[in-house]
Amino acid sequence: MAEQALWTRARMGRCGPPLDLLTARFQRHVYAPHAHEEFTIGVCVGGSEVIDYRGGHIRTGPGSIVVLAPGEMHTGGPGTATDGYAYRALYADPSLLREGTLGTPYFPEPLLDDPELAAALRLTHTELAACPDPLETESRLPWLLTALTRRHSTARATTDLVPGADRVAHEVRDRLADELLAPPSLADLAADLGLSRYQLLRAFRTTMGVPPYAWLAQHRVSRARSLLDRGLRPAEVAGLVGFADQAHLTRWFRRVLGVTPAAYRNSVQDARG
Repeated sequence: MAEQALWTRARMGRCGPPLDLLTARFQRHVYAPHAHEEFTIGVCVGGSEVIDYRGGHIRTGPGSIVVLAPGEMHTGGPGTATDGYAYRALYADPSLLREGTLGTPYFPEPLLDDPELAAALRLTHTELAACPDPLETESRLPWLLTALTRRHSTARATTDLVPGADRVAHEVRDRLADELLAPPSLADLAADLGLSRYQLLRAFRTTMGVPPYAWLAQHRVSRARSLLDRGLRPAEVAGLVGFADQAHLTRWFRRVLGVTPAAYRNSVQDARG
């Protein structure tokens, strides 16, 4: 197993605070005692790591979630002499774990067995590390971190009832469509509507069936399709509809329509010919 540590910096909204993502794979590396200002939330993806924390030892395994509180000293190293360890971690400001709950979350058990949440965290981490879109980061991570806090911390959940959820969702949808190239942050939209970001996310997902970033991506694909119909190249189209680059356009175009933008454009031109 090669030693590797890759850091990606995502943003919670276009002008929002940063959030760091770490993809790590180590054979022998042992961390010196240290602490973070943020919550450390990690998912083991291979091997086993032993973490010294709160006077005891945590031994991870593939699929396990580890939550380390801000300011608490810990170390980490390989659980065996042969296998090494690999994990994905994110470093979340405490405020992100208070959305959808009351009070500061405390996790009495730092090692969590929650396969569904572990799989969702791993997938989200993988996709955001590859393409850290600000709206996607802000749509996905607060939702997952609220689930983490509600399921495994001592914090009490707030009500999920959002009065006028349909109206909220349609206002957010219209703002995203109108500001296609530089969409506002969900935090700003929530403040404009007198809601928390979690309430906005819940209202949107309940009404539209998908989170805001997924709705906007599909709207962009629809716009991209009409431009490809007119003969524009995928590289041109990506920027015109708000995707970060052609790879981002291709990723979503294939998800929604089952083909790449280039294949779609070629098929349209062939049919016309």
